[in-house]
Amino acid sequence: MARPSEEFLLAWSSLSGADPEAGWQAIGLPAAGPIELRAGRRSPDNAEAVLMGFPSARLAAADKLPEGQGFAVERADPEGNGKLWLALTRKSAGSAELFAAMACDVVGALDDASSMGADESKLLRVFIRRVGAWQEFMRKGTQALGPEAELGLVGELAVLLEALEAGVAPDAVVGGWIGPLDGPQDFHIGSGALEAKTTLSPSGFAARIGSLQQLDDSQRAPLYLAAVRLRLADTGRDLPGMIKSARDAVFGDAEAARLLEERLLAAGYLDAHKDRYIRRFAISECRAVEVGQGFPRLTPSSVPAGIVWAAYEVNLDAAQANRIDIKSALKNMGAL
Repeated sequence: MARPSEEFLLAWSSLSGADPEAGWQAIGLPAAGPIELRAGRRSPDNAEAVLMGFPSARLAAADKLPEGQGFAVERADPEGNGKLWLALTRKSAGSAELFAAMACDVVGALDDASSMGADESKLLRVFIRRVGAWQEFMRKGTQALGPEAELGLVGELAVLLEALEAGVAPDAVVGGWIGPLDGPQDFHIGSGALEAKTTLSPSGFAARIGSLQQLDDSQRAPLYLAAVRLRLADTGRDLPGMIKSARDAVFGDAEAARLLEERLLAAGYLDAHKDRYIRRFAISECRAVEVGQGFPRLTPSSVPAGIVWAAYEVNLDAAQANRIDIKSALKNMGAL
């Protein structure tokens, strides 16, 4: 659970980092397990920051730290004792409100992991991964999702919920949801892959394929397109409702719950925008279409030499392919 924003805002408002000499001013915050926390400002640019002290963890000098449009993660040494300190710092062009939300969320993730007994090295990984999710969120834009992206996320969540309902372990489903991380397909589960495609059209199913790799089963097999047909309905669920269903489905599994929040961030979803999503969707159809021999597709091995990228559409209703339910596809993938 995210920490209250007042915890950071009050500390930052009481500090000044306008000293011409480089350095830090900081106020201690409640620790996250073994991780010491401080709200600080860096001189001379007066940048807000959250400083995290790791008693014994180490990073290699070559390790690259995350950096986004509105923030940076940098090494700090406020005490001059050589202990690993990382500072999550707002860039001057970054939104102060969004940075505060990020600080609350990242520290809350550390709190949750610490409460489950995570050791220092695991907490360092949690921090890096959570900041990485924010990095992806800011790369995709900090506004509410547009209609097409909203529809796509609803479809991916519908497949995720189908997999959970079928009995696949929550950490396998959510951990395998790599679409928000720009994976080649949306889900890698078992030995295979599922790529979710979503439409509102009542007839025909035009699935947009965004790369040569998306329907390439040479790396993972079997490969399926999960075709999700939706319709607008007052009795349906909006995007925040779908997300609540996903959160409820993984409740009690701390690792899956943490991964779910990271994937939602990386997909571009923020709870602060939930009132923007007013469309309600009912699922008319959710099936798996096998991508195999004879399926109409372009892959790196099937296009002429010199073609390195392509985007195209496939009418799934017209394609000759085996059609099964999602649970059967998951069994074929070795997930059940």
